[in-house]
Amino acid sequence: MAAEDLVERRSIDVVPDDERHGTAFSQFTLWLGANLQITAVVTGALAVVFGGDVVWSVVGLLLGNLLGGAVMALHSAQGPKLGLPQMIQSRAQFGVRGAVVPLLLVILMYVGFFASGSVLAGQATARLTHTDDTTGIIAFALITAVAAAVGYRVIHVLGRVASVVCALAFVYLGIRLLDRVDLSALLGDARFDLPMFLLAVSLSASWQLAFGPYVADYSRYLPRTTSGRATFWWTLSGSAVGSQWSMTFGVLVAASSGEAFLADQVGYVVGLGGTGLIASFLYFSIALGKLTINVLNTYGGFMSMVTGISGFRGQRTLSQRGRAAYIALIMVAGTAVALLGKDSFLTSFKDFLLFLLTFFTPWSAINLVDYYLISRERYDIPALFDPRGRYGAWRWDALLVYGVGVLAQLPFLVTHFYTGPLAAPLGGADISWIVGLAVPAALYWLLARRDTSHIPEETRYTLASGPAH
Repeated sequence: MAAEDLVERRSIDVVPDDERHGTAFSQFTLWLGANLQITAVVTGALAVVFGGDVVWSVVGLLLGNLLGGAVMALHSAQGPKLGLPQMIQSRAQFGVRGAVVPLLLVILMYVGFFASGSVLAGQATARLTHTDDTTGIIAFALITAVAAAVGYRVIHVLGRVASVVCALAFVYLGIRLLDRVDLSALLGDARFDLPMFLLAVSLSASWQLAFGPYVADYSRYLPRTTSGRATFWWTLSGSAVGSQWSMTFGVLVAASSGEAFLADQVGYVVGLGGTGLIASFLYFSIALGKLTINVLNTYGGFMSMVTGISGFRGQRTLSQRGRAAYIALIMVAGTAVALLGKDSFLTSFKDFLLFLLTFFTPWSAINLVDYYLISRERYDIPALFDPRGRYGAWRWDALLVYGVGVLAQLPFLVTHFYTGPLAAPLGGADISWIVGLAVPAALYWLLARRDTSHIPEETRYTLASGPAH
């Protein structure tokens, strides 16, 4: 393949049929590789660190991965049908310019996940290269930016490689861990505690739901004839299997290690495997797993920035220089946050995950209700780029529902810096994400079904889409 074919030309413009390729199985390897990684291990460990037992933490995490994973996989199924990145579809619900509201929060999410991933990957990179954490974080960020600049093809190659390498690493680490712990004692100490169980569900559900703004970015190059059902199931299975595998390992590590894991997550996990070449392989596996997901963060972040700005500038394509500038912005912002927050990672990350969830569940609910129930998979793609078109510049009904969806969760929210008044009657359980899905879904369905005049009879693809210039 020529270098010019490897470097992606598309950004927020629709992918034409003659550039589409691959099968739905590519979503399995991408999302398996993206979830077999150290941050997912830490997420699972949090269920125990904050008071849960092994058995019910694993069950709660599984339930959250399946429920949240199903929502994110429904977003993935939109990609082959429309050939568009995920967040530009939000213009059909919020308006060409109104979509900037969820987009600003999505960009914050990408920067935050880039930062949290860089902290752990930087530790692994530093130990692999015998430097300090700051140098490791910066080096990792630069490698991430280069991979994101190349684009779609290298992202899927990374996913395939990481799914194999990281699976081997986790199998080996799992065997070593089981040699060290008394599994029967851990499993025998089951004690159901509703708030802790719901915390586990919320941790994994938020992990999956936060992928909602990503997923169609990586399924949009699939042929338009690709089955939506196949895309859904391959995405769900890759993401749920990878995350549950990592999170279960995290639960067992946290339950058996005490303070040792909390003090040095990367060092402790690698220490389970051994020293020398084995330790180097494990550090490499950790860095590779984080590289896969951080490339997704950088790539999605730059496209979300382009989507938000182009709604006001009328931009449809992007030069390679412009692409590099957006990617550099995401990288610099994420690296700065990583360097500032690297010493208080664990508590900050848990609060970051749960707080983000309050902003993305309403967006997911509105997007999915509109696509599957109101528009019934029929969008006018050229109108998504025209603020004077059928979707308008601002759709205040959707923005109002979004605001209500965010606010409706606050009484149920439980974080380190804020706890809602209705959390205590529930024993401190966090059910805000359930409210954040149900309330805006019902409200948007009631409002949007009253006027469907903006919905085309069938999806229109007649958007001029030549090479970027």
